Amino acid sequence: MSEIVIELRNIIRDFKLGPQTVHVLKGIDLDIKKGEYVALMGPSGSGKSTLMNLLGCLDTPTSGSYNLAGRDVSQMNDNDLAEVRNKEIGFVFQTFNLIPRQTALQNVALPLVYAGEKKEARIAQAKNVLDEVGLSDRMDHRPNQLSGGQRQRVAIGRALVNSPSIILADEPTGNLDSTTSLEIMKLFDEIHKNGNTLIVVTHEEEIAKYAHRVIRLRDGMIESDQDQS
Repeated sequence: MSEIVIELRNIIRDFKLGPQTVHVLKGIDLDIKKGEYVALMGPSGSGKSTLMNLLGCLDTPTSGSYNLAGRDVSQMNDNDLAEVRNKEIGFVFQTFNLIPRQTALQNVALPLVYAGEKKEARIAQAKNVLDEVGLSDRMDHRPNQLSGGQRQRVAIGRALVNSPSIILADEPTGNLDSTTSLEIMKLFDEIHKNGNTLIVVTHEEEIAKYAHRVIRLRDGMIESDQDQS
């Protein structure tokens, strides 16, 4: 039996808009096991972005509990959340979020700076990861010298470098053409085979097909949760 890395119980997230309270998440229960490959889907306004922010420890719930890798993160303060994020979660964004003046190698090594790793260890680890994502010949290039697909590979490398328990990808192919999207999704397949837990937030059915489990949200609740492995 695989261990559970994410355990959500009755997660509610409300937002105050002036005098009004908007109920965005309305009691989410969810377990994700170590090594699963999950797609999170839902129309605009379904709550998937809010849920992703909670899963990624970028936000905390109004009520309910969230256990991440055995720790209750639902009531943590910002500093503790930042520490958990850096150790447990690798983020991949649609817009890559790379630092323009830094090389691919420096961008990938960045989480290790925050983790307090020594320079030699950072460089060695970042080189290994760039090799894994097929960019060892581009490590001295800056983002503006790379194609969109190569930039996303750098972003994936940065997400992997800390050996996090979860990779969280938000519309990872949203800015890429269909051929490059296919290459990136094949790379995610490889990453998953290496034992990483992958959560991909997408509105594209084509991308969701790669996942082994598809969770669909509607109106702040889980509408369906299907195994398609």
